[in-house]
Amino acid sequence: MKKQDLSVKNVVAMGIGSAIYVILARFTSIPTPIPNTNIELVFPFLALFAAIYGAKVGFAVGFIGHTLSDFIMYGQTWWSWILATGVLGLIIGLASKKLDLKNVIFGIKQILLFNIVQIFANIIAWIVVAPIGDIIIYSEPANKVFVQGISATLSNGITILVVGTLLLKAYAGTKIKKGSLRKED
Repeated sequence: MKKQDLSVKNVVAMGIGSAIYVILARFTSIPTPIPNTNIELVFPFLALFAAIYGAKVGFAVGFIGHTLSDFIMYGQTWWSWILATGVLGLIIGLASKKLDLKNVIFGIKQILLFNIVQIFANIIAWIVVAPIGDIIIYSEPANKVFVQGISATLSNGITILVVGTLLLKAYAGTKIKKGSLRKED
């Protein structure tokens, strides 16, 4: 198998994606009754970048974007949740080849695959990585962090299901499909 290094396009995507992540995290968070847990509209955007550019970019945008947004908004970082965000982007990015957004109409099969993957990614990120990290790194009480993790899984899963699916559908609609008579610019 050929080793693929980061292309200039992917490095640029990481930078732009991280910057957009910071802006969206700052201005589109909707508080919930669960302490330190919000409905985050930044995660559908992360899912879009991961699905388009793959696992490396998905991880980097999540990790760098979350690190910067934590530091800018709170003056400190919460590493367990930063890592979880990177893992979310990584897992969704791993499915990008199967989604084949450049060559396939984003139909029912791709929508189902995307949403199964993103739900799995949310479970791993917010019910495994973030709470266990909180317990190990910050000595947080287990009952508190697992409630936060379940809340984050539900809210992020729903926002990605709705907004992420719409973003991917719109993106896929802009791509020229194999066999099309239209010429690519």
